[in-house]
Amino acid sequence: MKKIIFFSFLMTCIFYLANAQEKIDQSMMQKIRNEGLNHSKVMDIAFQLTDVSGPRLTISPGFTRAANWAKEQLADWGLEHAVLEPWGEFGKGWELEKMYIAQTAPYYRPLIGFPKAWTSGTGGLKKAQVILVDAADSADVVKKYSGQLKDKIIIMSQHDILMPGFKPDARRYSDEELQEMTGRKPSTPAYPRPAAPSRSGVSPVALLNDVKEVAKKEGALAILTYSMRGRDGTLFVQGGGSYKKDDPENFTDVMVTVEDYKSIVRLLQANIPVEIETDIQTRFIAEDTKGYNVLADIKGTDKNLGDEVVMLGAHLDSWQGATGATDNAAGSAVMLEAVRILKTLGVQPRRTIRIALWSGEEQGLHGSRNYVKNHLADPATMTLKPGHAKVSAYFNFDNGTGKIRGIYLQGNEACRNIFSQWFAPFKDLDASAVTISNTGGTDHLAFDAVGIPGFQFIQDPIEYSTRTHHTNMDSYDHLLADDLKQAATIIAAFVYNAAMRDEKLPRKPLPKAGR
Repeated sequence: MKKIIFFSFLMTCIFYLANAQEKIDQSMMQKIRNEGLNHSKVMDIAFQLTDVSGPRLTISPGFTRAANWAKEQLADWGLEHAVLEPWGEFGKGWELEKMYIAQTAPYYRPLIGFPKAWTSGTGGLKKAQVILVDAADSADVVKKYSGQLKDKIIIMSQHDILMPGFKPDARRYSDEELQEMTGRKPSTPAYPRPAAPSRSGVSPVALLNDVKEVAKKEGALAILTYSMRGRDGTLFVQGGGSYKKDDPENFTDVMVTVEDYKSIVRLLQANIPVEIETDIQTRFIAEDTKGYNVLADIKGTDKNLGDEVVMLGAHLDSWQGATGATDNAAGSAVMLEAVRILKTLGVQPRRTIRIALWSGEEQGLHGSRNYVKNHLADPATMTLKPGHAKVSAYFNFDNGTGKIRGIYLQGNEACRNIFSQWFAPFKDLDASAVTISNTGGTDHLAFDAVGIPGFQFIQDPIEYSTRTHHTNMDSYDHLLADDLKQAATIIAAFVYNAAMRDEKLPRKPLPKAGR
């Protein structure tokens, strides 16, 4: 009988949550729409974060410029406690000061190339022969090429075939795709990633690292690498090794386009010598090795709820190949625009609204994870701090320039009805999908890992995976103004609704320690 009564009570609670009506200030929704869609500053903000600030690798001059500008702008808009808050030790910063690379034999042609972050320079203008390395592991490299690598530029043999692309770079989700998302189970990955292929039991990354170690010991000048993800002049260029403070400098590693790479390999396979001229100057930054997040508040006004917090955020750091427009100046600009909209409208939220722009996301969500560990909870032990109970929700934006089409519940079914109602005023803007799915790879995971409701929005993929994500093409001109206006408007409304609710958003059960 007790089990029957408990089950009945449980079903009643679920029915109530699934059908409860949200108190939505429709007049405020209209004001947010008008300000966000007709008086937007989001592209002005994006310009400051990209063209003005430059690449924003964590602990680089570009990141510092962008972070200081954002902090000052938030204060100018009237937000309180605008700060650059240190979250802990990051490591060495890095900046590219000069880059030149060209093939000089068998004929001259400039190459499209970019050094990977945290790699050394060449120590001035150097001209070197290119040597083709075909090896299975480091022992194979030593056996075949010992004594042959000094002052050479290394290129590794490859057998990939470049095929034409028959799909568009940019696209939007169809209604059918969004409907399929809403039917996913919580365990279904939103963006499954294929496993990396192996060669003779050694992964490509491990083999590359083995070759670089041998090359460094042998006195080689540099190594050329490529990615089959890139084509038509696009470089998917990221990090080239450790950024830890006490680790030695990484061997010079230059990402070149797949077309240039394959051309050089073919020449060498035909026994035609190839010579390259290059001048790469990089600077390591170790004066301050701490990481910093940008934080600011719209203070809550309710005497009972004002110390509770609704958070919105995005990562401010980027890679070095361009100005990090879609990854993730887009998200940072949208979140800055969302709080600008709310301050312009003079809202008086019951709960405090806190914006966070994270650093170190690209190296492992360091900024958000350390914020959570410092202020809310340690996921390793699940030791909760007082702030843990005060955070109602965290909303994130980090999937490119595409407009919002819905939201990932991250397994939190109790929020489905709430978010469906919050989307209702914006259904004409093509945003309504609510999926139980988890999505990964960005800062909402830091909050979800300690049981705080953390959410990432579903966005149209546009050119994200095909053209801009971590590439030399990730610049301001790949941003879609209307999409970012729509996103900032919807997020401003979500944050406002969360700040005005009588109750915090429902939570999932606390996760186990160490997850």
